[in-house]
Amino acid sequence: MGNHVMQSKAWEEFKNTYGTPAIRVGSVLYTKHKIPFTSFYYAYSPRVNPFEIDFEGLKQSLKAEDCVAVHFDVPNITIDNPKFSEAERIFKDNCVRSPRDEFAKGNFFVDLTKSEEELSQNMHKKHRYNVRVAEKKGVTVRESTSDKDFEVFFKMYHETGERQKYYSRNKRYLKIIWDIFKRENIVRLLVAEHEGTSLAAWMFYIYENVLYYPYGGMDDRYKSLYASNILGWEAIKFGKKMGCTLFDMWGASEDMSNKSDPYYGFSLFKAKFGAKHVTYIDSYDLVVNESMYKMFTAANSVRWKLLNMLK
Repeated sequence: MGNHVMQSKAWEEFKNTYGTPAIRVGSVLYTKHKIPFTSFYYAYSPRVNPFEIDFEGLKQSLKAEDCVAVHFDVPNITIDNPKFSEAERIFKDNCVRSPRDEFAKGNFFVDLTKSEEELSQNMHKKHRYNVRVAEKKGVTVRESTSDKDFEVFFKMYHETGERQKYYSRNKRYLKIIWDIFKRENIVRLLVAEHEGTSLAAWMFYIYENVLYYPYGGMDDRYKSLYASNILGWEAIKFGKKMGCTLFDMWGASEDMSNKSDPYYGFSLFKAKFGAKHVTYIDSYDLVVNESMYKMFTAANSVRWKLLNMLK
């Protein structure tokens, strides 16, 4: 497994532009986050490649930046990877197990090296049927990098988040990603339409032969047209066209037997595209200021418990 898009130069530029200081040590990117009521920071490094970490260089950088630790949030290696044990040993030799994961520990992958016919056959029969229904009803899907379509996408994305009560990114956050990634030719929208009306839109990143699907939204008034089903299928074909070998669907429930998980329904939807469910390695923290780290993690644990109570 290579480097995740969240460790890319484009992501580094995005974070700095957004106002979150981003520091690179070799190929590892981390961001700085102020610990309230102190002069210290906590560092965050999601989806890192464990085999490219310069631990000594990182320690020096963290100390220079007044960071108490760096949180390697859900490193970019799955437990079925042949190098899983080696990666786990690297973290255990240098870090402590993190008390929490921010990123989803579950995900779905689609192997895009398979033929289009095989990928279609691997989909759940209900998804295949719904794709055919969408096609018969005249739903079409097109690629876009226009700012006008970004506005269409964001409106549906925001409304979907409000409707389904999940955390959604603000417009400035996504627009900065859009502008920087568009310039680097690593972002696309797929927009599903029917008779000139936009039904759904998904955002994709294309990075190092991987197609990522981080954000999407739909107009709930047109559910019977199955826009999301046809979008998912067109995304698979789009990834193959772009030369990608893997479709990374960004995140899912870790335990697919837990039907009470709030993300179970969306995860099941992803699974039905013939995707393989994977689980990532544990998160770890590289600590350089142990006393402040203990104080921060204790306070942060209380904070998250309060936030969960308020949901």
